[in-house]
Order: sequence, then structure tokens, then C-alpha cells
Amino acid sequence: MDRIERLITGTADDQLTITLQTLPTDNDRQAIQIARRLEKHLNAVGINVRLEPRAYPELLRSVLLEHDFDCYISCYPGGHDPEYLYETFHSSFAPEAGWQNPFGFVDSETDELLERQRSTSNGDREEAVGEVLDRLAQTHPIVPICIPEERRLVRTDRFDGWNESHLGTRLGFVGLEPNEEAFEDEVLLIAVITDSRPTRNLNPLAAPYRSQGAFVDLLYDSLATEDDGEIRPWLADAWDWDDSTATVTLRPDCRFHDGEPVTAADVEFTYEFLADTTLGAGNGSSPAPRYRGQVDAIRTVTVVDDRTVRIRVDSSTDVAEQSFTVPILPEHVWRSAVERRLERGVEPTQGTWEVVTTDEIDPIGSGPFALAEQEPRSHVRFDRFDDHFTRRGYVDLPEPSVDGIVFNVEPNSGSAVTQLEAGNADMTASVLGAERVDSLPSNLELVESKPRTFYYLGFNVRNSPFSNFHFRRIVARLIDRESTVEDVFNGLATPTVAPVSTEWIPDELEWDGEAPYAPFFRDETHSDDTGELDVERAKRAFEQHGFQYDKNGEYIVDNAH
Repeated sequence: MDRIERLITGTADDQLTITLQTLPTDNDRQAIQIARRLEKHLNAVGINVRLEPRAYPELLRSVLLEHDFDCYISCYPGGHDPEYLYETFHSSFAPEAGWQNPFGFVDSETDELLERQRSTSNGDREEAVGEVLDRLAQTHPIVPICIPEERRLVRTDRFDGWNESHLGTRLGFVGLEPNEEAFEDEVLLIAVITDSRPTRNLNPLAAPYRSQGAFVDLLYDSLATEDDGEIRPWLADAWDWDDSTATVTLRPDCRFHDGEPVTAADVEFTYEFLADTTLGAGNGSSPAPRYRGQVDAIRTVTVVDDRTVRIRVDSSTDVAEQSFTVPILPEHVWRSAVERRLERGVEPTQGTWEVVTTDEIDPIGSGPFALAEQEPRSHVRFDRFDDHFTRRGYVDLPEPSVDGIVFNVEPNSGSAVTQLEAGNADMTASVLGAERVDSLPSNLELVESKPRTFYYLGFNVRNSPFSNFHFRRIVARLIDRESTVEDVFNGLATPTVAPVSTEWIPDELEWDGEAPYAPFFRDETHSDDTGELDVERAKRAFEQHGFQYDKNGEYIVDNAH
């Protein structure tokens, strides 16, 4: 009967079935290809797969907020510093909604290692981070696959300075120098994005809409900014450390885009609000679904005077200064937004309530640019904020040199490149896909930045079968990173087993052709490296760890049946 069922539907009613979510081709051509390769290998070893491509917001809502997934393929935003590992994998965040531990991963040894890396500095921290990465490589809450090259196409006849700073950061935009002869009236930077989310929602806390890009950092100032891997003062004029307490002095006479002054009270409010978006009015705290790890490092923020705050931390200064990069929010805007919704009886459910999801709160910051125009799925325009502190002659920081930035949406990397070749845009603000770009006109240049993202397979370890460590490890062994990089990325990526940028990967985890704890089940009967799966060896591994096949040895039986 099972065989008849399989002939009709392709699956038996007692076969183990999992759902594999990912992005559609227009959102991410590489993610869907990786998912299809994994689907093929899972089917080969007897696991039925429901492949579900979902648009960015829907995928992230399912994973980050609802925790309604089995596994998924995507690209993690990462960052220049591995402090995000604490937020991503510490078990204390597992019950929460947001970017904090969406996998539900709980492992006491990992927690201890994460806490150690958080309390150390310099060389000791590098060693501690290495221990965290080794533990993650053994336990497989996720399977890092590869680090893609970060490439953007830029136009050199209208702007210079493309290589001065990372183009995924605020400094990459404010440091550009326009060729005045190329402009008759206003100086506009025309950027192309292949992700429409910023045109639909600019709430800095909306987790499904915020992953990559400098949009928040252009609209909102933070106390510090990252500059080529270093943390330096931004809205803060300076800070001084006394043991675990930083005295932070703000730059004088800074204002929000609506003209209200930026004060130390706004800094205190920001950290209080991010730790509990109900501001103490709910039944228990309701942490924001973004910036959770950074705010968790802050013990207290105390106003000293209008320009000075005292910040006490629960981490090393290296880690604490990462916490200075969160956007400073205007108290007069966000406190009233919270109070109005609570008065209407809105339920402040952590991570999903209206304050942290709506696009109806005006994106008023104090950053170098202010929102001027927003057309969903079409474009968004930011205009220069002329009162920004970087425009003061004595401030030794790059200032915005353009009158405005227009981000136009294109459906994919190919059409984005076409816009530059036609002279309709100055840069691809989104990272290009793995398509090769050859024979460029003389006024176009391909800029490569230090990669900060990685592709990965994420598991929901709350539920069977991915709650089983052995199952996760065997599935990890179905992924051939080498052939994925060659076939899916055209060689424009680096295989990896560590969820960090390359400079933080310890020697023992550097890629040498095989994953140290979960090597690919390669079919050794082929003389050439074809990336063929040894199906029988993979099936034996499942059986050795207690997973039962049907009487014909074709598929894994779902024990729930």
C-alpha cells in the first residue's frame, strides 16, 4: 500500500516530511539554488521535503517572530565583530521573538563560552571566540555554508571616494566626493537596491524589514560608528572609561530632524526602551526584536547633565563599545507612540506588538540624512540634514556631500547592473549576486568590500527532528560546500564552517576542503570531484542513530505516525 501511495503522490503517509523555507529567485538567486540542492539530497536519503520560497518579510516573520519553521536557507547579515554570536545563540534569548536566538538553541557549554568571550579583550577574546566557534561547529544549531564576496558596481564619472569606506555603512555614503561638473542643479546620488523592504517600512526595530544596508544609520545617529573594524565616536564627542563605567559626552547643539534638541535624556531613554518597549507598563519586560545583545551588555545609563551620560556595563570595554552603535531614538516621538498604543489597549506582545512593527511612527532621527519621500516598492529618498554635526568645520569626520540620495528598487542584480550601464544610476547599494560582471565601460568600476555576511542552513531545534543533534549533524553532511561555491556562486564565495567573517576564524576551523565535524558524504567511487552524494553511507548514518527506514529501505519513517 505504501508503495502505491508513493507512486501516486511521491510520498508515503508515514514518511518523514520537513519544510524547507528560503527566498524566491528574484529575492536571492543563490539561496533558492542552495535549497534545491539540499532538497535533492534529502529526497535521496528518504526525507520528503516541502520547499517553500517566501518573500523576505514573510520568511523573516516566520523565523524570527513566529518561530514557525523546520529549517531554512538564507544569508545572515553578520557584522564586523563576532559579538552578535551572543545574541544569536545564547539560551537566555531562546523564548524571545526577534533576531535573538531564533533557532531556540539551548546549550549550557555554549552559554559559558559566549559569556567568556564577552568578558575578555584583545588576544584573550580571539581565543574565546575561537572556542565558541568550535562548539557551534560541533553542535550545529545552524550550518554555515559559505561567505559570498561583497561586490557593488559604481559609476566613477560622477562620484569619487568609493573605496574610502565600506559601502554597506554610513561612512561609505557620507564620504563620497561628487564631480561638480557632472551636476547642473542639486547633487543627487542615485542608488539601486534589489530589496524593496526599505521603501515599505523604515521602523528601525521592525525585525522582518531590517537585516542589511545602511538605511537606519543614515537616518539615526549612534554614539559610535564602525570604521574599518574600529569603533570611534560619532554622536558622542568622546568617552572615558573608569573600570566598567563609561562617561560619555555628546557633541554640542545636536538636533533631531524635527528641530528638537538631542540630549542625554534621549540616550538614557533609548537604552531603557530597547530593553523594554513597554517602558515598564507591561506585565514583564518586552525587549526589542533588534539590538538585544548590545543592550544586554548595558547595566545602567544615568543622565549627568544635558550632554553627559554615565553608562555602566556588564562586559569588557571592547564588547561594550559595540553597544554604542545602536540608533539613538527621540524620546518625544517614541514615548508618545508607546503611550498612545497602550491607552488604546494594544497588547504589547514581545517582538511583535505595534510599536516594533508599524511603519506609522515617523522615522525622525538626528542622522546625516532625513526621510524626504517614500513610495512602496518603487523608491525612497533621503535629503541631507544640513544641521548635522559633521557639517561643522571643526569636526574631523566625513560629511554628507550630496543634497540627497534616491534608492530605486530593481527586481534583481541583472537589472540593477543594466541601470548603471544605461547611465541611470550611480551605484548598486545592494550587494550584487554571483553573476559575473565582465567588459565594463570605462566609467564603471566593481568595488569589493570586506565580506560580512554568510549563507547558512538554520534549524528550529525546538521541535523534532531538528531537536536531535545527530539528525542535524547528518543533514549538515548532505551539504557539499565546495561544489556549491563553484556551481551556485561561480567561485565568488569561500566555503566556511564558522558563522563569522574570515579574520575571526581560528586556524583549526579554516576551510581545508572538508568540514571538521561534519564532512560531506562524498561518493568516493567517482575519480573526479563531482560533488556526488554517497546515498547509502548517509542512510547508514541515519540508521546508526536510531532513525528507522521503511521495510524497503526507501524512506525514513516519521515516528509521529
